[in-house]
Amino acid sequence: MLTGSEIRRKFLDFFVLQGHKEVHSSSLVPANDPTLLFTNAGMNQFKDVFLGLEKRDYSRATSSQKCVRAGGKHNDLENVGFTNRHHTFFEMLGNFSFGDYFKKDAIGYAWELITSPEWFGIDKSKLYVSVFNGEGGMQRDAEAYDLWAAQGVPKDRIFEMGLKDNFWQMGDTGPCGPCSEIYYDMGPAASDQGHADCAFPCDCGRYVEIWNLVFMQFDRDASGKLTPLPKPSIDTGMGLERVTAVLQRVISNYETDLFTPVIKRAAELTGTSLNKELNKEAHTKSAASLRVIADHSRAATFLISDGVIPANEGRGYVLRKIIRRAITHGRLLGQTKPFLYQMVFAVRDLMHSAYPELNEAADRVSRMVLSEETRFSHTLDLGLSTLEQELSHAKLQEAQRLKVGKAVENTWRDAEVSDVSSASPNEPVLSGAAAFRVYDTFGLPRDFIEDACRDQGVVFDEAGFDRAMEEQKTRARASWKGAAKQTANPAYQQLPKSEFEGYRQTRSDGCEVLAIIHNGQGVRELKAGESGEIILDHTPLYAEAGGQVGDRGWFYSDDHNTVVAEVTGCYYPVQGVRAHQVVVKSPLRVGDKVDAVVDTHIRQATMRNHTATHLLHAGLREVLGKHVKQAGSLVAPDHLRFDFSHFTGVEDEELQDIEDLINKELLRNQKVETIVDVPIDVAVNEYHAMALFGEKYGDKVRVVKIGDFSTELCGGTHTAATGEIGLIKILKEGSVSSGVRRVEAITGEGSLRHFRRDHQLENVVSAFVSPILSQKTRKDGAPSSEAGPASPAEALKAEFEKKDAEIKRLTRELDQARMKSASASIGTADVGERVKEVKGVKVLAHRVDNLERAQLRTLVDQLRDKIGSGVVILGSASNGNVSLIVGVTKDLTGRVQAGKVIGPVAQKVGGKGGGRPDLAEAGGKDASALDAALDGAYGVVEGLLAIP
Repeated sequence: MLTGSEIRRKFLDFFVLQGHKEVHSSSLVPANDPTLLFTNAGMNQFKDVFLGLEKRDYSRATSSQKCVRAGGKHNDLENVGFTNRHHTFFEMLGNFSFGDYFKKDAIGYAWELITSPEWFGIDKSKLYVSVFNGEGGMQRDAEAYDLWAAQGVPKDRIFEMGLKDNFWQMGDTGPCGPCSEIYYDMGPAASDQGHADCAFPCDCGRYVEIWNLVFMQFDRDASGKLTPLPKPSIDTGMGLERVTAVLQRVISNYETDLFTPVIKRAAELTGTSLNKELNKEAHTKSAASLRVIADHSRAATFLISDGVIPANEGRGYVLRKIIRRAITHGRLLGQTKPFLYQMVFAVRDLMHSAYPELNEAADRVSRMVLSEETRFSHTLDLGLSTLEQELSHAKLQEAQRLKVGKAVENTWRDAEVSDVSSASPNEPVLSGAAAFRVYDTFGLPRDFIEDACRDQGVVFDEAGFDRAMEEQKTRARASWKGAAKQTANPAYQQLPKSEFEGYRQTRSDGCEVLAIIHNGQGVRELKAGESGEIILDHTPLYAEAGGQVGDRGWFYSDDHNTVVAEVTGCYYPVQGVRAHQVVVKSPLRVGDKVDAVVDTHIRQATMRNHTATHLLHAGLREVLGKHVKQAGSLVAPDHLRFDFSHFTGVEDEELQDIEDLINKELLRNQKVETIVDVPIDVAVNEYHAMALFGEKYGDKVRVVKIGDFSTELCGGTHTAATGEIGLIKILKEGSVSSGVRRVEAITGEGSLRHFRRDHQLENVVSAFVSPILSQKTRKDGAPSSEAGPASPAEALKAEFEKKDAEIKRLTRELDQARMKSASASIGTADVGERVKEVKGVKVLAHRVDNLERAQLRTLVDQLRDKIGSGVVILGSASNGNVSLIVGVTKDLTGRVQAGKVIGPVAQKVGGKGGGRPDLAEAGGKDASALDAALDGAYGVVEGLLAIP
């Protein structure tokens, strides 16, 4: 029986024998693709090739791709652990043809691999295939039908299906086409509906899709029109976990050796028995939790390894949900101490042969998971407490309803409860919206909340929860800033690659104009004054890539003296093709010859900053730790910006150490060595070169080496030696997002200008603080024994701190005076007159201006104590804004809720608010209406008391 690792290897070996290039898995963070949250299919790393935006030196490829489906459109998170085949992390085996072979070979390869005894040897009698039936007015895929039949597949096992199952498209526009799927009959035991004799294509779980062959043969335009592609392509995907289950003859993916070692480790860490003969129901629950932990450990390990950091938005938010769901299932198994961080090493031990990067990353990943576990422990306790409050409230509401004998007016929670058909007339209901708030805010899994409801006899509002979940997904889709990628402009697609000569020279003579683009269309000529893009056969201008901005410069005519165009930028519209953005001075035509010249002043400044970026990266790793990884960069002529992974802010002392360290490398004037055409494996494993965030690398790479201090894969332009940089000055450091920090710095002439400005500022500061410094000197000129500021900067800082302390002292005195005045007014006859009896309840509405929210809370507590039982409404105006607070004594919250009082009152001053039944707060913008609003508060309370 083949192991999961052997199956992966055998798949790749089969296609290598068929002339395919084996390509290593790309990162789970899609490179240069804003349309995807995570890499979710094998074709993602080849997307630009299919779109015509990138060219590779091979036309056939095969890969085993890391994938995550746990957010956005493809979200399997809630199903994981409770089905046989849902995962957040999985591996997609695939073979790809970029305009090479098409349907005949794709189908032939697939059938041979899965049925030949030399390869997978799957029983043909257990296989079914599907083809596109032509739904939606499109052409039926008769070609695929005939090709399957030619492989010997019986016609009663070839099924024709519609758009949903058998037509694939990359987006609303772009490449698309029919697909064929191969299914395996797992047998009646695999049916999750207990079917004993169902037939294909029953979706009960018995018939499992193991391979999808996509035939990209059309290009869909904005109108929906399908145009045949000149070079049809192939994209296939086979789930490694699914085919392993088939070949290892088990029903569930979790029973394969891709999971069992990790599940065993999860059981050890949570103290869970794997003995199936124990209590069957308890075993089923614990088995599901162990599956969740195993799956989520794999996802978290690979996501963090690929640079994702737990956060409250985007990819980091999904990662945080995955980690927290695993931790919660650990709690369900009785483990209250951190354990998930140890699961990282179980994943590494199982997967490192296929993904050797895990060996280096495991320690860093484990520390980050432990940090998240520690952080979540407190949050989880709050979540459990909040859930308990929600359940108690649901039972209280039902008890009140039964006590009154008829439905009372709903509270804000009750208004969120759906039509729960499963609830009997006397059963309390936890609203879906309330349940979702606990789920979303504290990370408690849905099944955990459902179990808590069941244990306490409360009905879970399933429909309301699903609605709240869908609303959140809609918001998430709207906030994700992805956009559909379009097929490359045909004007660029057929052009040859531009030869780049900029590593060795800044001027290239006799460059031929191959193409001119104006307003997105190919043209023959640009007239004087017009802007456009020029493609040359060779050029010294660097195109924007790897964070480095594109070169600027000029085109000279063939007389080598006259400027015919100013180059304002250079970029890649298609990989290998450099488009020069120009403003033309005199007519320029296709076929003309020009001299392309780089603005060396800008180039040299950019080179200094780029080499400085490499030194900065190495310095950060040396001082902060090897966990530091690049997370983005910008290399411009006037400054550099570097984003990196790190858990906390960088201390000033650490920044100074980094700055000192990298400037010593400048003083050493180390040679900057570039090594070209290095095999990627040699660069990473022998040179130990760092790969940069978001970059794609080919089989041969360029290595930039600075002594023993820094080695990186890089295609940018650099100084010949570190001394040419001059000096590196770090300007600032700050947060970009959770777990990602940013450093900005300058070099060369920029550093000189910065020091000049600092010197000017120092002169001004010295003049301002010189009296302070002189106070630390005795009248006879000798230094005072009293320690004082050592520099103008420290003296100024000390003076500011002194002034700040004085301002805080005066502010406290003012607040105390205001509070004293407001408290004194409580005992006046005016306040006594404002306490009114409303249907037997004391109500006080009072105005106390210029108080902060905290002071209002203190005052409302004093007033509640003073009146004993009743309702207190306070209003405060300050700088045109209004603050309101309502307090209700505990004995009255069943009749009057503070949140219902404050709403109508706040509305009168142009605001809104809410809160607990005993305390609510609001704000407003119309201070002129405050008195009228407070006068009307008595009527609001009276109206609430009138409700039976």
